[in-house]
Amino acid sequence: MKVAEIRRYPVKSLLGEVVPAAEVGERGLAGDRLWAVRDPDGKFGSGKNTRRFRRMPGLFELRARAAQPGSQAPLVELPDGRRFTADDPHGHRAVSDVLGRTVTLTAEADVPHHDEGPVSLITTAALRRLAELTGGTDPEPLRFRANLLIDLPGSGFPEDDWPGSLLRVGPQVVLRPVRPLTRCVMIDMAQDRAARRDDLLKALADHHDLTFGVFATVERPGRVTVGDACSLA
Repeated sequence: MKVAEIRRYPVKSLLGEVVPAAEVGERGLAGDRLWAVRDPDGKFGSGKNTRRFRRMPGLFELRARAAQPGSQAPLVELPDGRRFTADDPHGHRAVSDVLGRTVTLTAEADVPHHDEGPVSLITTAALRRLAELTGGTDPEPLRFRANLLIDLPGSGFPEDDWPGSLLRVGPQVVLRPVRPLTRCVMIDMAQDRAARRDDLLKALADHHDLTFGVFATVERPGRVTVGDACSLA
């Protein structure tokens, strides 16, 4: 069992970036979902409507990358290739034009921008099982916007049994899996290289209580790197 992929999303619900390594603290991966798109009424952009979040079509047309040296704000890339820092008011107007609504980008305050927990994890075994359930090829990992993709042999949902254990990732990091992650329509949406689908959420609803992957809290911080061995204790 090892880390196959690390993903970070500097701005919540925008496309993110694949990284070879990341620092992990109590809040999760450094810089992950630290910023969000916000409506004038204070709701944050998402793929779903909840008390805190508002569905905003078009978010997947934008990509965020980690802050550059000397800046605390991530870079946001528009569909036409233009880039700006998330704290640039000119960029806010450009994002508003893309989304067709007035928005700003804002850094996290008292309440974390994460949907459920600090670190999200999925496994290659679960991807293979979902492919079996839908009769297709393995779904692209990026659809699930997880921080860590853990490579496991076989097919099934082995991560369902992780809550109650500790997951050691590499020589430093220890995570505590908490519970499965509830999924929404975002996993079927077209994003980056992944085309639109209409079967993934239905398959999870029919066969797996609408959940896929787990979220974890951080017991011991440190650095994670692609290829790190993982073990349960």
